[in-house]
Amino acid sequence: MSRRAGIQVIVCAALIAGGTVTSSAYLKLGFFTPAGLVGIHWTRPINYFVTNRGADGVTASQMQAAMGRAFVTWAAVPNVAITPTFSGFTSAEPFEADGINAIGFRARPELERTLGATTFEIDDITGQILESDIFFNTAFNWSVASGGQSGRFDLESVGVHEVGHLLGMGHSGLGETELRVEGGRRVLGKRAVMFPIAYPAGNIEDRTLEADDRAGIVDIYGGRAAAARTGSISGRVTVGATGVFGAHITAMHFGTGDLVSTFSLTANGDFAIAGLAPGLYVVRAEPLDDADLESFFDDESAVNINFKPVFYSKLVSVPKGGTGPSIQVTVTGK
Repeated sequence: MSRRAGIQVIVCAALIAGGTVTSSAYLKLGFFTPAGLVGIHWTRPINYFVTNRGADGVTASQMQAAMGRAFVTWAAVPNVAITPTFSGFTSAEPFEADGINAIGFRARPELERTLGATTFEIDDITGQILESDIFFNTAFNWSVASGGQSGRFDLESVGVHEVGHLLGMGHSGLGETELRVEGGRRVLGKRAVMFPIAYPAGNIEDRTLEADDRAGIVDIYGGRAAAARTGSISGRVTVGATGVFGAHITAMHFGTGDLVSTFSLTANGDFAIAGLAPGLYVVRAEPLDDADLESFFDDESAVNINFKPVFYSKLVSVPKGGTGPSIQVTVTGK
């Protein structure tokens, strides 16, 4: 079974749009089964290959170095157990079901908004990732300059986002956008590399993970060590007695200001945010009414955006190695 998530761009601003994957739980890509929600993940070493073809301004060796840094960025998060290994250069093309995790450039000028994308071959029972490829579109200009390069997209920044997808991360909702007259959305600000709007060409800020990204990868690959050091928040978002599907829930650490988010992902409005540093949190629920819903949910999802944003009435205490009390965030319709 093949499932996809990826980055798209429009004109000068980079628009990151997801594919047909439904987020199964906190920032994770996954799918529904009769037994419940299954997040996709690696259970084997991640051996990846880089194509032996460069692009204008970037050699194959430079791509390999940039992607190596992108993998290290995720692997360096404390208590995360992933083992990415560069296995060599290949003539194989990304997006071919050949058993090789291939990363490389491809010319796809017909995909006029697509900077790059990530595909998976998965076990649709367990969620185990069997193969994953990343491609970067040579219809756009690329750079690996240490400080970025005007008019060219930073390969490492986009690579960090796409490697996040390869590892099973979905799109984060932590950002603000505005509609462009010529179509699409422009990013005004964001607090996650995995937010589905990228920075313009020349920007390199997405080389660095935010708190939301770190919490997400810890949630997937943290294991017992991470669970002992972090906590979680769970609860429901409701309008009256009715659950709200697709509400965006943010948790801000009262001491550090770090923001971490998730979505309510059942008809009952259930949500859970894991990988949180212990402490007191301000919790807020808001509709996804300034975003392209297809960046987060598939076309069949009945996302509710017809309610007003609201803060939970109390600070929520997150204990070390556990979860605080389940909370109910009650919103009102517009």
